[in-house]
Amino acid sequence: MAVKRKNFNFEEGRQKLFTPGRVAAILAGAAILSFGIYNIHQRTDITEGGVLGMILLLNHWFGISPAVTTPVLDVLCYAFAFRHLGKNFLKVSLISTLSFAGFFHLWEQFPPLLPDLSSYSLAAAILGGVLVGSGVGLVVRQGASCGGDDALALTISKLTGCRISRAYLVADISVLLLSLTYIPAQHIAFSLLTVTISSLLVDFMQNFSYRTKPEKETRSERRAAVSEPAKEHSHAPGNLRSDGHQKGYPTKL
Repeated sequence: MAVKRKNFNFEEGRQKLFTPGRVAAILAGAAILSFGIYNIHQRTDITEGGVLGMILLLNHWFGISPAVTTPVLDVLCYAFAFRHLGKNFLKVSLISTLSFAGFFHLWEQFPPLLPDLSSYSLAAAILGGVLVGSGVGLVVRQGASCGGDDALALTISKLTGCRISRAYLVADISVLLLSLTYIPAQHIAFSLLTVTISSLLVDFMQNFSYRTKPEKETRSERRAAVSEPAKEHSHAPGNLRSDGHQKGYPTKL
């Protein structure tokens, strides 16, 4: 897991956490994620796992409003994440969470921009998974999350050392299995497809974002490894110094 706990002073932390590139990537991810949920998930019978699926489950069986369960579950997940990922994670996640809410409100001001895919569950599952995975992936690779389920997956991945896709799938599949109590199995199957696609895509984008740094480090290490034998060779016996004596042997006084 590439999310690491870092200690920043206020000025240094603010400069590093909220760079223009990072903020732009978070805004783009929040826009894509909210666009996919508004145009696909909200209009079809494709549900989600994780916190969103649990919210729908609690609403169906206990009549608890999502307005109540959403902040409660998100706060619990973020509190758990704060303990293991640190306060800087919460600072960046605040930007992504507010951005997601703002973009979702923006999309609601217009009619859906995509055709209704309610009758094409396979297409809805694939396209929905791609949009959600791309949006969440852009946010997660910046060390942030758009909701409690992302924070929970990042924390599980950090604690267990498993890939982030597995952390997402464990939470999603658990909730989807519980959702069988009120959602037809056929719809659950398509929901499983969309969460699998989104989880794998998030995992790919997360690994891709940190792949270049180790390669640069490897090249520098190779340069150092090449230079070391040269230094050792320059001090090896048999190499003559400028005064004619062999290097590596003491000279006579």
